[in-house]
Amino acid sequence: MDEPVDLPLSEVIGALSYALDATDGQPAGHSLRSCMIGMQLVQRLGLEPEVQAAAFYGLLMKDAGCSSNAAAVSALYGADEIALKRAMRTVNQSRASEATGFLVANVSPRKLLSVARAAKKHARALTETRCERGAEIALMLGLPQGAAAAIGSLNEHWDGKGHPVGLGGEEIPLLARIFLLAQTAEIFVRDFDVDTACEMAVSRSGTWFDPALVEVFVSLRGDDSFWRSVADDNLASGLTALEPIEHTIFADGDRLDRVAEAFALVIDAKSPYTYRHSSRVAELTVAAASVLGLDGDALRDLRRAGLLHDIGKLAVPNSILDKPGRLSDDERKRIEAHPRLSEQVLSRVGRFADIAATAGAHHEKLDGSGYWRGLKGAELSLDARVLAVADVYEALTADRPYRAAMPPEQALAILNSDVQAGKLCGDSVTALTTTLGSNRQLLAA
Repeated sequence: MDEPVDLPLSEVIGALSYALDATDGQPAGHSLRSCMIGMQLVQRLGLEPEVQAAAFYGLLMKDAGCSSNAAAVSALYGADEIALKRAMRTVNQSRASEATGFLVANVSPRKLLSVARAAKKHARALTETRCERGAEIALMLGLPQGAAAAIGSLNEHWDGKGHPVGLGGEEIPLLARIFLLAQTAEIFVRDFDVDTACEMAVSRSGTWFDPALVEVFVSLRGDDSFWRSVADDNLASGLTALEPIEHTIFADGDRLDRVAEAFALVIDAKSPYTYRHSSRVAELTVAAASVLGLDGDALRDLRRAGLLHDIGKLAVPNSILDKPGRLSDDERKRIEAHPRLSEQVLSRVGRFADIAATAGAHHEKLDGSGYWRGLKGAELSLDARVLAVADVYEALTADRPYRAAMPPEQALAILNSDVQAGKLCGDSVTALTTTLGSNRQLLAA
């Protein structure tokens, strides 16, 4: 049976936005709180309902492109890009003193000059990559054109000195101006308080921000009821009240598939070594599960689990994901936490609750030697067993920073060795081997 169409898309992307928060170095709920602030501005401006709808969905997905420049930022600074992005959000890069202070605090002295030059040279390209990918994903999800346009211009500044193309003043889409103010204000409200956020907005009025929007934002200063709702842990209920009812987008089965496909792109963009990993795992999982007799809804759920199984990796820095050498114990712990994070994020989405446990078990082994729970034997469903085999095979046949891709025959030999050692499901490995033999296209990484 296909999913009923009474599920608001906002429930799905609002829950998955927690993964985007982690990727961008923001505490959980940043996107939802930014949406609440931005929608207050939109409503006080009295914008048309269809524009409010574009703002609502765009604010939830404003960071959809955040993973696309993660590897480049990590390589540029030679550090944990998640921590860097977090620290960067409170810095006014338009002020030389603040920009220099950020570099001094986050870059080793011997690399300071070279990093400063490279950061200045590549800043526009890094932002352009992020904004373009974010806009593409918004359109892929069927969000309003205005939402995609705002995401594509998210880091433009009122004075024309922003990115990605240097638009200024009213050349910048109104929603993009609102998004920039809302997300920056959210960070200052959370890290400091409402008064500090207002002071920040006023100090950047006419440079970063549209002066008229700053006036509207400052008018919210005394609205204690609103700020309490922003600070409430139950953000989902506050978000529901903001959704423009007459322009609600609902998520049927096909749209949920597109959501899974879109977030798979976000996941795989995190590292050049995981290009197409999620889509390949989904493809291999479905093919092997078909051999085992699964069909219909079971295959659809497995495909979604394959596409989203690594969503927790968005919270792992590229300095770890792309490290060519041996991981430290702490780095290994962060890697091994990602299936737990995948399960937690997916569990937030009602329609994805059934696949959350499967996705969270993709590194478990039948003998209990896997992670994150150390499940074994009958504790692992057939879905989890098939997904685990597909994940191992795809990883072995793809390039990694510490080794080249293996040929299919070598990868299958390793899988069969793990079957003999009691780690992987023999039926699942046989099914994968069968489908690879009958479909040569699946052999191509």
